[in-house]
Amino acid sequence: MNPLSRNIVDEITRGLEPTSEPWRQRARQHLDTLTKPLGSLGRLEDLTAQIVSIRQESFAEEIGKGSYIFAADHGVAAEGVSAYPREVTYQMVLNYLSHGAAINVLARLHHVDLHVIDVGVDADFQGIPGMLHRKVARGTYNMVHQAAMTDDFLAQALSVGAEAAVSAVAAGHTMIAIGEMGIGNTTSASAITCALTGATALEATGRGSGIHPEAHRRKIEVVQAAVDKHFGSSGANSSPLEILRCVGGLEIAAMTGMMLAAATHRRVIVVDGIICTAAAAIAVAIAPAVRDYLVAGHQSEEPGHKLLLAYLNLTPVLAFNMRLGEATGAVLAMPILESAMALYNQMATFASAGVNEAVR
Repeated sequence: MNPLSRNIVDEITRGLEPTSEPWRQRARQHLDTLTKPLGSLGRLEDLTAQIVSIRQESFAEEIGKGSYIFAADHGVAAEGVSAYPREVTYQMVLNYLSHGAAINVLARLHHVDLHVIDVGVDADFQGIPGMLHRKVARGTYNMVHQAAMTDDFLAQALSVGAEAAVSAVAAGHTMIAIGEMGIGNTTSASAITCALTGATALEATGRGSGIHPEAHRRKIEVVQAAVDKHFGSSGANSSPLEILRCVGGLEIAAMTGMMLAAATHRRVIVVDGIICTAAAAIAVAIAPAVRDYLVAGHQSEEPGHKLLLAYLNLTPVLAFNMRLGEATGAVLAMPILESAMALYNQMATFASAGVNEAVR
């Protein structure tokens, strides 16, 4: 049982509704009137219909884009599961704040407002401008030996994410890319993947930050050990909040909270790689209606990411074999989603252009 976090989730999702099927059908009908062969825009038409079903009467409004990166450390990093030391979490956050990372370049290029949130980095950021200071704890516990979080920490992290969603709404962000930074967090995401899907650690665990084969074998052992400790042979009978508490991360919990709240506020949620998708899978396991608000920005090189996308029945917009994180794949997908809506809103219809329709 997770009384604190369960109460927080109930509060966040109050008012959450499925996307509108009538609006989705209306979008399909309008797409068929545009000056093009039926269905000729392929998956762009699916994405358009989804976005219209989310935004409903606001579908024609200008898209406001925001990207939110949640940063936290992981106790499991002590098991040697990453190619980088734990201090790199702190160092990369400073890189975001000095505008030197890949996500900074992409956010500038595509006019996406970027926000960096410290939810659990094992370092102090006092006096450093440009960061949202929401630290719950200085990282998680080592999930191999004990649950990664207390229920109180989990509840606080979920609330951090929900508050970020409210801020996104206030800022006019109608399309939100969510990402993360945290050394050791692909190990956590792989354990979540196993617990949710029943996959083995061998099937779900990739090379993350680029570890060598011996370290990869060690990482697989660590993931399997954590899953076995907390859930037995699989997590099939475990609640999503308990999975998140035992093998998750503070940033993964915050992303989960943001997705739950963003869906409640009818925002388009663009999901990044395996860590972000692990949070999405937890959010959908908690509240299935969240699923239709999600767009998979890309499919990463991580094997667990493919498993999670199949679990969610999501087709990625891009497949570039990336494994960078920090919302890069999600932000790269945003211009494609914008293009889909521009075509929907600006193309002429057969009637308005005086063009004959196809003979059916």
